Amino acid sequence: MLTADLRFEGWTHDSWTRFLSVWKPSAPPEREGERPQGGLFLLHEGGVVKKLLHTRRGRLPLGEAFPASGPERAALMPVLAEKYEASWVFCAERYALEEVMERFGSRIRRTDDLTAQALTLVGIIQQMTAEGLLDRWPRRLHGVPPPTPSVVLRALDALCPDGKAVMLGLFENGELYTAAVLRRKGKGFDVFAGPAEVTPKVGPLSGDWRRDSMYLARTVEEIYGPLGFGVFTEVDTFCRLQREAKPGEWGRAVAIREVSVSPMPPAIALALGVDGARFAAEKIGKLPAVKRFEPFFSLIRDTIGDAAGDSDLAQVLGFDPLEVMRTLLAR
Repeated sequence: MLTADLRFEGWTHDSWTRFLSVWKPSAPPEREGERPQGGLFLLHEGGVVKKLLHTRRGRLPLGEAFPASGPERAALMPVLAEKYEASWVFCAERYALEEVMERFGSRIRRTDDLTAQALTLVGIIQQMTAEGLLDRWPRRLHGVPPPTPSVVLRALDALCPDGKAVMLGLFENGELYTAAVLRRKGKGFDVFAGPAEVTPKVGPLSGDWRRDSMYLARTVEEIYGPLGFGVFTEVDTFCRLQREAKPGEWGRAVAIREVSVSPMPPAIALALGVDGARFAAEKIGKLPAVKRFEPFFSLIRDTIGDAAGDSDLAQVLGFDPLEVMRTLLAR
């Protein structure tokens, strides 16, 4: 998704650190201080652990027996995570990583762009996981099919046509917390910009992020070109919605203006509308006074699902991108 002449500009240390922190996986505040920190890498051969490495505590003493495959291994991995206080475990046969690179080298072509190469690598890892050479716990994206390059391109076209840009603007206490702009060129993005190029031209902010987001979007269009898709909100709201598992929360946030989406591509508008409509139908259907109309509300839910099937982004990709994001970022 990135062009060979990608331009990385407009970032300061603070804005880049803040941008990365937005995507950092985390648990709810009441659990964040108690949950295990770091991960565990395990290399094994013939049922014997050859190397055990914790990302925070370094190398650990050996001595664990480790099943080569099967349900015994699946049951042991969460036990090891608890024993060594790790939030995830990745294990591999001793020569599996070399096998990954061998398969990757044999499948890529000179004409493959970064997206095609990344998807090839993901496919190899999934294949080797099925063969038992690699494994991980927890399997957060188990069953999510990797999209093909053509599907990725269709999704990009739905969100950001060639020559336009996508933008994320996050605010905190009336000030711009961080922002990011990606400009589309051909099959990928040729600019990945931070707020340093934009904020001097916006001028003093009013303290109302909904109003300031309009000036921010207009300035971005003057510098990088027309926006195809823009999301603006407060940083706490954005982080909460990333990890929110309830249906309809994104649609509700847009409806009550906790989040501003402007411009809004048709695929996103439909997805948000269906998300909110499902939520409303489920809530109404649970009211005691309308229990006898449950078949009617079931029909509404099924109809909504069918209507979403032909046009929303989840149908294009083959999976729900919001659900994938929630799964990856929740702890």
